[in-house]
Amino acid sequence: MEVRIAEETPAILADYEKVSIAFRVETAFRVELLSDGLAGVKLIEERVEKPFIKDYDVYEKPTHWAERFDLSNWGFLSAFDGEKRIGAAAIALKTPQIFMLEGRDDLTCLWDLRVAPEYRGKGIGNQLFAYALNWAKKRNCRLFKVETQNINVPACRFYARQGCHLGAFNLHAYPESLKEIQLVWYRNL
Repeated sequence: MEVRIAEETPAILADYEKVSIAFRVETAFRVELLSDGLAGVKLIEERVEKPFIKDYDVYEKPTHWAERFDLSNWGFLSAFDGEKRIGAAAIALKTPQIFMLEGRDDLTCLWDLRVAPEYRGKGIGNQLFAYALNWAKKRNCRLFKVETQNINVPACRFYARQGCHLGAFNLHAYPESLKEIQLVWYRNL
């Protein structure tokens, strides 16, 4: 399989969102504060009581991003196997509405990364991530930021393999009913 990565425009978001971002949650990281956080934190992987499917698109589909954000500084990447779209990534830059960018012009955020289920584990995410890093470097960014959750253990392991480090967590970022913890990963460029 020869994968081609293409840089695209927001006009493709209807096709972009056809690539499923859903995944099965079987384990999650419990965040244990050591000495109330003064001695750091420990992530402990545990099986969830009832495995479930998590689909971020349920909360907001990519086709709705333009309703909330100015996408003019964003990058949109697609991975293709022949003509078939098998993965995609969105990179946010210089977007005041996105608090994760902290108002900085040298910080970019990987807003979304998805690979079709049947292509997962085949290096497509690695290729999209590497392209996204290069995209950010070409725009003079010094820091790359990614948000995920403690229930997305495969994503956490993936970002760690890509050279990211866990730089922040927020126990209260989401409604209590979700029972999720925000994990923020960073990579210097």
